[in-house]
Amino acid sequence: MAEGDEQDKSSKTEEPTDKRLKSAREKGDVPSSRETGNMMSVFSLLLIVVFVLPVVAGRAMTSLGQVFSGAGQVKIGQGSAGARDIGDILSLLFGEIASWAAPIFGVMLLAALFGVLIQGETVVSSERMKPKLSKLSPLAGLKKMFSPGALVEFAKSITKVLVIGALALWVAKRAVTGIWQGENFLPEHIPSYAAHWASWLLSAAMVFLVPITIGDIIWKRFEWRRKLRMSLKEIRDEMKDSEGDPQIKGRRTEIARQRARQRMVQAVPTASVIVTNPTHYAVALKYEQGSDAAPICVAKGADAVAARIRQIARENEVPIVENKPLARTLHATIDVDDTVPVEHWQAVAEIIGYVMDLRRNIRRAPPKGSVLRVDEE
Repeated sequence: MAEGDEQDKSSKTEEPTDKRLKSAREKGDVPSSRETGNMMSVFSLLLIVVFVLPVVAGRAMTSLGQVFSGAGQVKIGQGSAGARDIGDILSLLFGEIASWAAPIFGVMLLAALFGVLIQGETVVSSERMKPKLSKLSPLAGLKKMFSPGALVEFAKSITKVLVIGALALWVAKRAVTGIWQGENFLPEHIPSYAAHWASWLLSAAMVFLVPITIGDIIWKRFEWRRKLRMSLKEIRDEMKDSEGDPQIKGRRTEIARQRARQRMVQAVPTASVIVTNPTHYAVALKYEQGSDAAPICVAKGADAVAARIRQIARENEVPIVENKPLARTLHATIDVDDTVPVEHWQAVAEIIGYVMDLRRNIRRAPPKGSVLRVDEE
């Protein structure tokens, strides 16, 4: 079984197609890095320690001071006038706690959302929520536990624990040493002192986690695409399925036509002459003496396309010569980028020679059966 899986993987050497990537995303299969969540958790704690806790701590001390300053006037049952009701005090206390917790939870929520956004792809799919018996298989669980990916995750976790643990021990040692050596260290200094060293530890952890997270995001994307690789047979089967879809086939044909028309429009200004019917057909021929063995068709069209070719030719001062039999024949027998067939060389050579003479200001009659068109529409 394992040998068959290995052979199957070895045959999947081609990059996944857009259709396969789209299908995977629709099923909720997108690259996701756990390290992003870990990094953003540390980042949110850093923001809380640096920006939120100083404000919250100040408000908490003020509120608690108000509560305890009137502790002797609290009444539980029927008390004397002017006594404070315990319900009012509890209401005040819970309100203050909520106001302290709100910014903390707000920072954590924003950090979590940012962690999702920086990964670039977020998909909510019901496919991921469906129960699958394969997930309950002990054998599948063991294979996943000892897979290369699981071993990499284990190695990363051990590294993070060792590095951040060492940082925490170093910070704790420095903090305790500072307390013992401080001559004027008072109990009220403890919150700011602890916040200082906590922010230092979290900043150092961020410096360590940022490159790990970036590397993990890149690695997870690479692994995701490698997992979706396809064999040549799968690509051929997908192409057959796509070709069989009339809508896809029609859309592809229309795109090909549009691109062909665009290429022709861009090629008309480079033509040596336009041979016309005069209104139904237009064939743009290019010939450069010394470099081309025979005239080349750079654009052709009928009706509306022919009119567009003539319009571009006039805008770019490309000569237009009317020769009905030749225009019809060339339009029917050659495609764009084809050279003119040998049997038509003589007629085409006479027209191109006539055009070259005109450019040299040599006035002569056009070839038999041809008419030079000037501002015809």
